[in-house]
Amino acid sequence: MINRFSSRRQRIDRSFLASRLQGALTYDRIAGYFSSSLLEVVGEELDSIQGQIRVVCNSDLAPEDVQVAKAAVKRSWTASEPEKLLDSPGAFQARERFQRLYQMLSSGKLEVRVLPDEAFGLVHGKAGVITLADGNKLAFMGSANESKSAWKLNYELVWEDSSLEAVSWVQEEFDALWLSPYAIPLAEAVIQDVGRLAERKVIVLADWARSGEPPSDPAPAIVEAPVLRQEAGLWDHQKYFVKTVFDAHHGPIGKARFILADQVGLGKTLQLAMAAQLIALTGEKPILILAPKPLLPQWQDELMDKLGMPSAVWDGKNWIDENEIVYPARDSNDIKKCPRRVGLISTGLIKRKSDSVTRLLDIEYDCVILDEAHHARRRNLGPGKDEQKAEPNNLLAFIQQIAFQTRSLLLATATPVQLRPIEAWDLLEVLSRGDDSVLGSTLSRWRKPMDALEMVMSQPKAANKLEMWDWVRDPLPPKTEDPLFAQIRMRLGLEDDHLNVPGNRYGEVSMAQRQKLEWDFKEIMQHHNPFIRRIIRRTREYLENTLDPETSEPYLKKIDVVLWGEQNSDAVSLPSYLKEAYDLAEEFCRLLQQRLPSGGFLKTLLLRRIGSSVFAGMQTVQKMLSSWQTLPETVEDDEAEDDESISSSSMTLTKDERELLEKTLSALQSNRERDPKHAVVLHCLRDSRWLEKGCIVFSQYRDSVLSLAKFLSAEFPHELIGVYSGPDSSGLMLSGEWQPQERETLKQLVRQGKLRLLLGTDAASEGLNLQRLGRLINLDLPWNPTRLEQRKGRIQRIGQLNDSIEIYNLRYLGSVEDRVHQLLSTRLQSIHTLFGQIPDVLEDVWINVALGQQAQARQIIDALPEEHPFTIRYTDIEKIDWETCNRVLSSQEKLKALSVGWIGRSSMPLDYHPAT
Repeated sequence: MINRFSSRRQRIDRSFLASRLQGALTYDRIAGYFSSSLLEVVGEELDSIQGQIRVVCNSDLAPEDVQVAKAAVKRSWTASEPEKLLDSPGAFQARERFQRLYQMLSSGKLEVRVLPDEAFGLVHGKAGVITLADGNKLAFMGSANESKSAWKLNYELVWEDSSLEAVSWVQEEFDALWLSPYAIPLAEAVIQDVGRLAERKVIVLADWARSGEPPSDPAPAIVEAPVLRQEAGLWDHQKYFVKTVFDAHHGPIGKARFILADQVGLGKTLQLAMAAQLIALTGEKPILILAPKPLLPQWQDELMDKLGMPSAVWDGKNWIDENEIVYPARDSNDIKKCPRRVGLISTGLIKRKSDSVTRLLDIEYDCVILDEAHHARRRNLGPGKDEQKAEPNNLLAFIQQIAFQTRSLLLATATPVQLRPIEAWDLLEVLSRGDDSVLGSTLSRWRKPMDALEMVMSQPKAANKLEMWDWVRDPLPPKTEDPLFAQIRMRLGLEDDHLNVPGNRYGEVSMAQRQKLEWDFKEIMQHHNPFIRRIIRRTREYLENTLDPETSEPYLKKIDVVLWGEQNSDAVSLPSYLKEAYDLAEEFCRLLQQRLPSGGFLKTLLLRRIGSSVFAGMQTVQKMLSSWQTLPETVEDDEAEDDESISSSSMTLTKDERELLEKTLSALQSNRERDPKHAVVLHCLRDSRWLEKGCIVFSQYRDSVLSLAKFLSAEFPHELIGVYSGPDSSGLMLSGEWQPQERETLKQLVRQGKLRLLLGTDAASEGLNLQRLGRLINLDLPWNPTRLEQRKGRIQRIGQLNDSIEIYNLRYLGSVEDRVHQLLSTRLQSIHTLFGQIPDVLEDVWINVALGQQAQARQIIDALPEEHPFTIRYTDIEKIDWETCNRVLSSQEKLKALSVGWIGRSSMPLDYHPAT
């Protein structure tokens, strides 16, 4: 029997749905998108169903996401922002639906499976099979989705058919979707989140952080951050660091002083940013973040995109907030008037001893963060140098001073040791300024660098028992670090805020405790020294080989790296015209070197850009012939030390220099359409089928990226090609047509599997998750070797669909990159194993080789240690559950607190006139 229902004629929710579901035995339903359907598929009628309810829904997942189903389904659910329903006028009804939905999901009465769009196309058909209370079945089809608006408000048509043929037909359709290998069961994390939302309570800042007692739980401020709701979430090791900082900042000492030394790709920026946000919300003083100039945009984007945290960047003259509103400065003192709680400042200004940054020392901070902290080191460390007499560079001197001005201090570097172990001690010494819990009092043995390094690097030895006691007592480790220290503190009546013990109290320590100190001294020095306590370093290898006790799976999926371009035969041959241009450019650099005693980066720019692409080389030569001041991407002036600066008068070309440049341009223009590297990229994408796995191509220069995009768009006219560069220079290319796009759009297209080929400058090497792509090509090798690790980290990360990724490093045979590679070839693997990445000091190797200074380059390489000077282990990974917290800090209050400037006024000072 067929019955037809129209919402124009009758209320179909009552005449059809309610009457059929009341007391029904089972209900199988093909619905629409799961995020909205899941919230609406509840009601009294469903409660009355005696058996199981099964719903198969659509989603924006891709078929490949089946391999990472749990994370993918959760991300799709949280990205729909269901919590916003609880902040809407219909919050009471929404809470009831969440509560009812959680009861049904957790009991198993309701089971949901999710289908990717691409499995069957958009699942637009709506149908169902109901087994009535008497055992008879009926099928229905129509336009109505499983939502309140569909059944009560919209104009909908529904056809009901109780014939055996109709029921069998619809059931067959449902089963095909339900049993599809692409159908993903609803993740347990989604069910838990529904339960959390059912009990969700919004609290104000005073109830969490400003009620007299420091907050014990950071979860309310974090649980609905974009990184947890719209991104892939936080890894356990990231949560551990954030909680460690939070607990230390509010602990007995009241200060958090740590070095975060995780390997590249493990999310240092996000850990530091989240720690900074928590500190900002629990205090009132400024937060200062110092980072290299190229990283400042990534820092500001990550703060806003992942944490909803406003900030302002000092560009050397003005403050610029997250909305790109400019706050003009009238003098250098205005650097102290940051319009946001969090201020971002380039370390390059500090290296150059800019007048404005000295004003920063007038302020007291709740927290100071230094990114890429290995740049803060002593000058001229190397063979034959007296390490202890080497003077600090400008950055180290500055951070030594500002350490006294801040409550908490966080230093981030993947390589705490670049050349000499004393560099790690120097960073600890910075942390200790204003905090005796780090290295102890001024008389502590840990304050003597060579003695301290010998103690942790070699077999720990002490002359006698009292000397052993000296190493342990100042600073005396906290109770939580080991039962022995808890017993000693109890014996002496000392809480954790008592940092050192007088030497004459040794006699008060029990005989058993003294014997343990003596017998286990070696182990104590290895595992309970300031280096271990303050340097938090997790390696990819460790996370890949350590099992989560709850899941018995590794904390981090192992992703093997297959590297191409390492053999001499892999180097790209320079054709005659390009060889001529390259030789002329080298001669030009040598002339420039004779005339300009400093400015190594600028003097080697032409070689770097010719080595990147023919087009980039041509652009550079043309700019040099017209005006050096307009050179594209010349040198990060803001990152150069003060002795690296070059005056504008020095930029005037001599006759010989101009003649060399003109010849170089002529050679490049003779075959401008033939770029040898383009051919290699094409071979990888087409012949080696890298495009099928998804590929990103990196270059230091946008000129190179754009010329490659045009070439590849001609070769793949139907392939969408993304260009990820600056905020105003990113976009898509199809059949040679350029369309500007927001960078966020490019991220979403990659995530959805709709963009397989992405070309990026190093703007894409930070804060970008590209785990859907499985291949990477470095069009050029940057002089800063850390960039290679950061680029690789875009695809070698959690959620990568492939068990291995492939990387091709392109270099010209006989080029500077090739000669540097040959110099390092016997050491690269040991260096990488030793440090976890290639040390930044090798930047100087590139410049020395480019300028023909082979001996100096070799001296730097030979100075690198053959083995790690000391082992830094930090293996604690505590399971921390923030995602189920149902107390949520008001987002409006968070934004208000973080938008207050350093001068304590609103984010838009009345005496300022913002100009864009």
